[in-house]
Amino acid sequence: MLNIDHVVKNYGDFRLYVTMEVRPGCITGLVGRNGAGKSTTFKSILDLVCPDGGSVKVFGTDSRHLGAKEREDLGVVLSDSGFSEYLTIRDIDSILKAMYKKYDSGYFLEQSARLGLSKDKKVKEFSTGMKAKLKLLVALSHDAKLLILDEPTVGLDVAMREELLDLLRAYMEADDERAILISSHIATDLEGLCDDIYMINNGSIVLHEDTDVLLSSYAVLKMDTAQYERIDKKYILQAKKEAFGYSCLTNQKHFYAENYPQLVVEQSGIDDLILFMIGGEA
Repeated sequence: MLNIDHVVKNYGDFRLYVTMEVRPGCITGLVGRNGAGKSTTFKSILDLVCPDGGSVKVFGTDSRHLGAKEREDLGVVLSDSGFSEYLTIRDIDSILKAMYKKYDSGYFLEQSARLGLSKDKKVKEFSTGMKAKLKLLVALSHDAKLLILDEPTVGLDVAMREELLDLLRAYMEADDERAILISSHIATDLEGLCDDIYMINNGSIVLHEDTDVLLSSYAVLKMDTAQYERIDKKYILQAKKEAFGYSCLTNQKHFYAENYPQLVVEQSGIDDLILFMIGGEA
């Protein structure tokens, strides 16, 4: 569905170097801090920036050579994109009818009403959250095969984020050949949505794992200095010095729980991974 092979992009002191894949039927998450390279990766996929090396294939075709049909099969939300401030939902509906052969006007208008987007208000009157809803709804309204979503839930409260995530789940359930690549700085959104997660830091992928494995096999170990010195460190991914001793990230939770029952073993989430994988001593 989407294959990014050793893509390189240089911006002064920043260098993007990314290899990743999105498979049919899967929701893939890309996580990392602001400035880590998420948006540059997305723009490289969409040929909005020209990579200095590597290749991007979408539906098996080089992204630089996508035709009109392939582009219609993409649904896109970019963090820094939007609509003219003077358009209304009615205006956007008319534009989308002209743009996409498979555009579903009934779905767009029905969901706009359900999400509280007035047909007659101008976009400039929308809140940040309403604009986020609109961008996602447009991406979902023309039967795209692949969604490329950069921070689609930014500006939304917890309840509204869950409502939009439910729309994404329904989109995937309707066709098992669809796929989504989504980035978010809200880790809990991705934990409950994605099949696999890539973590990017300073322009490079530092971790790729199935979400089920992340949640079942990864853990944070807490120990004093003496315990840290004695412990078998072959499954320690990162370690951080703390006032009490050490916190360690492992991808073999059960090994340490069985062999070191005196350790404190805490369930880790994506937030823990981000904190550990961007620093640490091991």
